[in-house]
Amino acid sequence: MSGTETILKEVPVRDAVGLRLAHDLTQIIPGQFKGRLFKKGHVITEADIPSLLDIGKEHIYIMELGESELHEDDAAMRMAKALAGEGIALSDPHEGKVSLKASAQGLAVVDQSLVEAINELGEIALATVKTNSVVQEGRALAATRAIPLTVPKAKVREVERLAAEYTAANQGEAPLRVIPFRKLRAGLLTTGGEVFSGRIQDKFGPAVRSKLEAFGSEVAEQRFAPDDRQIIVKEIHYLLEQRYDMILVTGGMSVDPDDRTPGAIKASGADIVSYGTPMLPGSMLLMGYLNGVPILGLPGCVMHDPYTSFDVLLPRILAGQTIVREDIVRMGYGGLNNG
Repeated sequence: MSGTETILKEVPVRDAVGLRLAHDLTQIIPGQFKGRLFKKGHVITEADIPSLLDIGKEHIYIMELGESELHEDDAAMRMAKALAGEGIALSDPHEGKVSLKASAQGLAVVDQSLVEAINELGEIALATVKTNSVVQEGRALAATRAIPLTVPKAKVREVERLAAEYTAANQGEAPLRVIPFRKLRAGLLTTGGEVFSGRIQDKFGPAVRSKLEAFGSEVAEQRFAPDDRQIIVKEIHYLLEQRYDMILVTGGMSVDPDDRTPGAIKASGADIVSYGTPMLPGSMLLMGYLNGVPILGLPGCVMHDPYTSFDVLLPRILAGQTIVREDIVRMGYGGLNNG
């Protein structure tokens, strides 16, 4: 066939023995199974006829592709290959879709403007998680999809062009990628006279350890200090001298007279990116850097709320990102957690 348009020939199923399927055929058994019964390219046999009739297929399509067209599976795979970068593995194409899965736990990086540009093209789709989302090994962070059975080659070439243009402008980084988490050792300083004196049990330590260990990092040392600015500064400098990768200071983050932590962090010489975030819970978090080492003042909600501003910033720090003021400002959009 030498035409430019794809031809779909409708063939009665009983006359289809020896012919190749033009697309995948799905079987649905409510409450039991939904999946591919026959794959694109499968050669129909006499034994397949009852199964095809069982899923309501009295006719099937045999396809002859035009020179300017791509089959849905081929289109989805070409798009996925063009977009995928570090830390991503591709699934096999299925019904015009290819999933881009994380090859290890990490931080998903997605360029939103490129996703929107691709979806403006029509007849093809790219669905992704939000950028800076934590993804687990084997989980999808994106999927490419061809909407009709065939897609113009020109549209797929445009996706490839957009992806190549992005990569060239970003030091060789692909539009979709997963940054693996670094294994960091943190120094933890828990402040508060009630904990320092032993009047109440420390609950910050277990909570913070659990959050770091979920990403493969650890609290290497925990120390305690009363609500005394000079002592807190001294302890911060001690943790810095131990060359820990991150310093976490917990407690005393409110505006109460006895809460000395924010002032002590500033007095330690830290460059403060922000004291306060537009996110709830976690609005009283402090983010800064001390001699290039991330230092965070953690509010009380980190002890008991499952998702706070700390849970937003921690993965980004573990992925090697430097947090700037603009990152904090952007946390307000979607930053209200009603859970």
